[in-house]
Amino acid sequence: MAFDEIVLFAYIISLTILLFFGSHGFVMIYFHQKYRRIHPRPKDEHTDDIVTIQLPLYNEMYVVERLIDAVCEIEYPKDKLEIQVLDDSTDQTVEVTAKKVLEKQAEGFDIQHIRRTNRSGFKAGALKEGLKTAKGKFVAIFDADFIPKSDFLINTLKYFTSDKVGMVQTRWEHLNEDYSLLTKIQALALDGHFVIEQTVRNKAGLFINFNGTGGVWRKDCIEDAGNWHADTLTEDLDLSYRAQLKGWKFVFLRDFTTPAELPSEMNALKAQQFRWTKGAIETAKKILPLVWRSKIPMRLKIYSTFHLTNNIVFPFILLAGILNVPLIFIKNAGPYWNFFNFMAIFVIAFISSFLFYMFSQKDVYPDWRKKIALFPLFMAGSMGFALNNTRAVIEGLMSRKSEFVRTPKFKVVDKKDTMTKNIYFKSTKIQTSTYIELILAIYCLIGVIASIYFMEIAALPFQLMFFIGFASVSLLSFRQAFLTRQQS
Repeated sequence: MAFDEIVLFAYIISLTILLFFGSHGFVMIYFHQKYRRIHPRPKDEHTDDIVTIQLPLYNEMYVVERLIDAVCEIEYPKDKLEIQVLDDSTDQTVEVTAKKVLEKQAEGFDIQHIRRTNRSGFKAGALKEGLKTAKGKFVAIFDADFIPKSDFLINTLKYFTSDKVGMVQTRWEHLNEDYSLLTKIQALALDGHFVIEQTVRNKAGLFINFNGTGGVWRKDCIEDAGNWHADTLTEDLDLSYRAQLKGWKFVFLRDFTTPAELPSEMNALKAQQFRWTKGAIETAKKILPLVWRSKIPMRLKIYSTFHLTNNIVFPFILLAGILNVPLIFIKNAGPYWNFFNFMAIFVIAFISSFLFYMFSQKDVYPDWRKKIALFPLFMAGSMGFALNNTRAVIEGLMSRKSEFVRTPKFKVVDKKDTMTKNIYFKSTKIQTSTYIELILAIYCLIGVIASIYFMEIAALPFQLMFFIGFASVSLLSFRQAFLTRQQS
């Protein structure tokens, strides 16, 4: 088989897989329209049972005081509220937290500073350890970058309408969406998941997932499902599926939000995306055999499989980006015109994704037109993350274990806030993958130039998005390393 035939064959396989997963947007929009008038119905009054709030921490000195202050502002009787600060920190966070906990204890709060001798099991291990002594019938969980609203418990507990409701999840709101172009694009991406995916799946009776924070569990549900496991990097997704496979029901609240701080620096975002991608693959390997052996309806098995495996697209995004360049030359040197005309059908995947994110913005924001205008940059960013996330997919498939790498939080909300003196940047190293991303950016620039030279106008937008994606991801990573060295 000739080189050009190998390239064409590999490219059409990649695009077929991307078309399959990309068309998911049409399915979500269909269900979105079908179930748009269905909304979860609460009880008239919320429960007055004891609630435990768990705050898992690891080196969060910049945001821990803000978190504890916000939690102590939640409207709930003090004698029915227990707060566990699950602190695995190894830096000044320990002293900052201890001081704040003592302050709140003096104010009459039942708040405990819980320390472990080691970080075994990472976040899952900390949550499981806290659960051993938790007094609450319900357990709310907040990561360090969240600021729960004062009426959080009032607005979530009333959705535990039966003994089979095991978890209520709120939509994430973005504290620092307008901080930079990077945070605006992240907000667009997360809104697609929360406003459309979580909402639609919940309304359609499909499985959804606890998002790790901003939600409330029934303690019995956690224990019945086997408690927290630390064998994947997405302990929240893992427990969610085990619970729902045992018959527990989840509720997602689209219209009640919990504010959170988005990663404001590229290396922090890359670490977060790597953990989420690898963890989802690990969870798919663990959970899918249970899904297919279970007695749930076939439609649930199919949608669960799709949900758990959608990160498999990243290696094929990367492959498509690499093959895009030689394809320009192959098209203009070989007898493949009909083939390339047929490939125009794959634009459908792009349209599907656009409509998916457009509806996610239109549903909740008056200025949705301004927000959806960032969609091409979001797509470019997704392409730029292809190498980072492909590595995560491969490690997940190979069962290569790695540490739970936290996403640093800097208390960066307004444009006047700065990160340059943050101590966590002192150990920032330029990863080998960042150099490869820069090389890929230069490589894709060749595709841009070739598209212009051969007047391949239809191919130019995609060549540009790959170039912009790899260039921005690599250059922003280099920029942060440069700022770090200046501060050291």
